[in-house]
Amino acid sequence: MNPTPDISHENNIEFLATPPKNRTRLKGDEDPKQRSESDTPGGKQVDNEAGKRAGETPGSLPRGRGQMPKYVSTTNACKLCKPLGACLAFRGIEGTVPYLHGSQGCATYMRRYIISHFNEPIDIASSSLGEKNAIYGGGANLKQGLKNVSDKYHPQLVGIATTCLTETIGDDLKMIIFEYKKEVPTDQPLPTLITVSTPSYAGTHMEGFHAAILSVLSSLCEKTPAHDRINILPGFLSPADLRLLKEIMTAFALPATILPDISDTLDGPALDEYQMIPAGGTPLAEIRKMGGARATIEFGSTLDQKSGGKYLEQTFEVANHRLTMPIGIKATDRFFELLENLSGENTPARYLGARGRLIDGLVDGHKYVFGKRAVLYGEEDLVVALAGFLAEIGVQPVLCASGGKSGKFQATVAAVTDGLCEDAPETYEDCDFHEIAERAEALAPDLIIGHSKGYQLARKLAIPLIRVGFPIHDRIGGQRILHIGYEGAQQLFDQIANAMIQVKQDRSPVGYSYM
Repeated sequence: MNPTPDISHENNIEFLATPPKNRTRLKGDEDPKQRSESDTPGGKQVDNEAGKRAGETPGSLPRGRGQMPKYVSTTNACKLCKPLGACLAFRGIEGTVPYLHGSQGCATYMRRYIISHFNEPIDIASSSLGEKNAIYGGGANLKQGLKNVSDKYHPQLVGIATTCLTETIGDDLKMIIFEYKKEVPTDQPLPTLITVSTPSYAGTHMEGFHAAILSVLSSLCEKTPAHDRINILPGFLSPADLRLLKEIMTAFALPATILPDISDTLDGPALDEYQMIPAGGTPLAEIRKMGGARATIEFGSTLDQKSGGKYLEQTFEVANHRLTMPIGIKATDRFFELLENLSGENTPARYLGARGRLIDGLVDGHKYVFGKRAVLYGEEDLVVALAGFLAEIGVQPVLCASGGKSGKFQATVAAVTDGLCEDAPETYEDCDFHEIAERAEALAPDLIIGHSKGYQLARKLAIPLIRVGFPIHDRIGGQRILHIGYEGAQQLFDQIANAMIQVKQDRSPVGYSYM
């Protein structure tokens, strides 16, 4: 019998002293030597002997080339499905019910994932397609489902996302919605209906998230007189991040429309009665006026030209300011500089004080983190921001990985770490946890930073896992983790420094209780 791992818990950190046995390889059965040129990235054969000299495994790409080798199946994806991201985006809009046009299992799976992270109930409607609908189409189910949702929930908006099944059979949502509107009696209230194409086989949850936001803006935004509000498209931040973001905008006296806003809808107070549609979210009236805003602030380093911010800029001539997520000193400084320019005011003293305390904390704890090596994974924009933060506190991000495939990941990681790291981090997109694990073992990291799906890797390597991002399934409080701003950087730094201190304590033959 294997010895029981020595496990201790502190906040979102887990330490493991005894790794379990290696897992059985479940994919990649083909012999890399037998691959054709079309099967290797870039259409070139991999030089196995050269790879061995560089410390790589046969069939793998040279380090930092940006993409792992392709396999016929996925062992443990470093991403979630596209309609899940759309559901999260719709959940941040006032009076909205997310609706999946597909099988019941899709809605159940996504509800389970979201609930286990946020510890909040969430209803996701479904057209509940079965085998017959896969042949004859799901139009009748979609219409009946919309009628049921309207009668039971009385929503202001229903956000309808497709799934693999309905995309594969070719259901025409726009035509079905058109027919449904004609069939509804004129005296019956009809919610706003917005559709978004989100087949899982065509992207990640973040692509579904951004596609839903773009669909909402293109459906609701109107040409309105210019006003002083600032649009903020924050991407997928935690409710704690969004609450801080709203506080910052208020401190600068900048009225803001944040889309989406899950700060209340996915992290609300305890109530005596269950609310079928929770209070909160971005008001529809504000969304309709986003085309007249003074400016848009859009967080994201790897977004393409079809983002919500670009749509507002191209359609309504609203200036779009795209920034790296404000995690760490440099990125937060850039965000505050932009707010100073937009408001004409200096940064409030409370945030200058938070910045000063952060710098003081970095000085105090620098000796505990400097030179440590970290494996970092998750959503592309989050990983980019965290890589910059790690580099500026003296931690070397040796491996940055994501399941996304924007094509911009490697360049943006290189940009935020340039001049701060002795060696450029290895970066891989469209990545699987099996490949991350293989590379991580060779790189000998001191810690891992990412969501709960990296737990098995941390356990295997017997190093701390600092939990950030989504999903966090094996701890409570994932929705309350603060990532952004000087305060968020302070909390993340303290977690990392304390993790390194505890490792040193645990490995000492006598331990110590005073530094």
